Amino acid sequence: MDELRLDTNVADYLILVIYFVAVLGIGFAARRYIKTSLDYFLSGRSLPAWITGLAFISANLGALEILGMAANGAQFGVATVHYYWIGAVPAMVFLGLVMMPFYYGSRVRSVPEYLRLRFNRPTHLFNALTFAFATVLIAGVNLYALALVLKLLLGWPIIVGIVVAAAIVLVYITLGGLSSAIYNEVLQFFVILAALVPLTLVGLHDVGGWDGLKDAVTNAKGGGDPLLHSWKGTGVGNVTNPLEASWIPIVFGLGFVLSFGYWTTNFAEVQRALSAKSLNAAQRTPLIGAYPKIFIPAITIIPGLVALVTIKGLGGDNPDLEYNNAIPLLINEYLPNGMLGVALAGLLAAFMAGVAANVSAFNTVVTYDLWEPYVKPGESDDYYIRFGRIATAGGILIGIGTALIASGYNNIMDYIQLLFSFFNAPLFATFIVGMFWRRMTPWAGFWGLVAGTLGAAAAHFAHAWEIINLGSDQAAAFWGAIVAFVADALVTVIVTLVTTPKPVDELQGLVYGMANVAEEAPASERAWYRRPLPLGLGALGLTVVLNLLFI
Repeated sequence: MDELRLDTNVADYLILVIYFVAVLGIGFAARRYIKTSLDYFLSGRSLPAWITGLAFISANLGALEILGMAANGAQFGVATVHYYWIGAVPAMVFLGLVMMPFYYGSRVRSVPEYLRLRFNRPTHLFNALTFAFATVLIAGVNLYALALVLKLLLGWPIIVGIVVAAAIVLVYITLGGLSSAIYNEVLQFFVILAALVPLTLVGLHDVGGWDGLKDAVTNAKGGGDPLLHSWKGTGVGNVTNPLEASWIPIVFGLGFVLSFGYWTTNFAEVQRALSAKSLNAAQRTPLIGAYPKIFIPAITIIPGLVALVTIKGLGGDNPDLEYNNAIPLLINEYLPNGMLGVALAGLLAAFMAGVAANVSAFNTVVTYDLWEPYVKPGESDDYYIRFGRIATAGGILIGIGTALIASGYNNIMDYIQLLFSFFNAPLFATFIVGMFWRRMTPWAGFWGLVAGTLGAAAAHFAHAWEIINLGSDQAAAFWGAIVAFVADALVTVIVTLVTTPKPVDELQGLVYGMANVAEEAPASERAWYRRPLPLGLGALGLTVVLNLLFI
């Protein structure tokens, strides 16, 4: 549809060029500080908390957040806040207060490495393989989303957009490793805000502010009052909310299993905290990230609702009008030249942050958890840096291939939640039981993961083949996560009862009650606002208030 193409000019392209030069410049600058493999894969554990905190949240601001949540806002309305206030912030606080002392204190280099220390090599290998597979699938989602935007707004063929975006990410991660990714993510965070905040304000003004938007949503085709509430219509046996989910899958499937599984065991996020300069800084990383996460719905869900009432035919059969395109369509509708360049840079920043987060996690896990222990142990540090760069290129190439899988989903959130139910839900069950139950055995870790993954597959295909109706595809993913968690936990208990646990002296720093003694925080980190507990309680308090306001 030619009428949906942006009328870009020299100013817009100049802004894009400046942005790309800045991104690549950070990569070249970071290269100078790469001396060891720890520098390349974990930034030498030297970064301050405010840097890692912003990178932590920016790594999540990819296609899932920008296109996916705006698509959800248009399709499901205010109920999408569950992905933030139930499905993110509590888990981020739990990661900072409870789990980071184990990750950082045990000095592991990755999440799978923790599993090797806590359980055994088969558990470690199974998780490393499935995690590597999951990261390239999610990187592919971001690449596809970016290509979709470039096709819609600039007329570029999908494959051209995918290759261009992949090439830029490949260059700056190959050059500067995790430090390059993190500093670029901080830059990208502010570029994303510069793009979405004006778009949200202009869109709201056009529809008459928040009150005008509520009236328009109530009267819109495909809209209605249910789109303006988060908890209304979630009673068991009386499900009338747009998500088609009662409070049980929302609270336990999304809020507990999927959320805690993603935020506490997803190495693409945890890696940012592991790069912090101290345990205190590592704990504050997800807690600092929680505060922008609380308010990001304002620049994702609101634009989705604005698109619903201003873009005729949104969500219909026309491929250019699918829900995934809510944000690009609004950019086309509202922004003038100059701002178009900023908006495009913001979208590019978001998608490249998502790709970079997953690719940097992929190269670390492939190098530290697959190649080093199982293929080429005992090589020099320089060898592993070189291999890490090769793994980066491999991850990007595979991501280009997996980008095509995402093209089959009108709302990419359906696809993302399905992936999380397969890969994150079983892992969280294994983690949470193993971390708090000292008796859990090594083989229980392995067979629990296998059972949880099979449980998620069974729930998915039962819904897909219409053997059982689990609601919308996202509600089905919530139920799938519950099934995966329960299957993992049950098999874990059964196998533990018939196998031999590890000796207690091998569990130091790996289970609750045996955490390594933390180093004393430096004087500069002892102020109350720099302590993890007050930061965590403040974030939780804000989410409770906001949930009550939008009930």
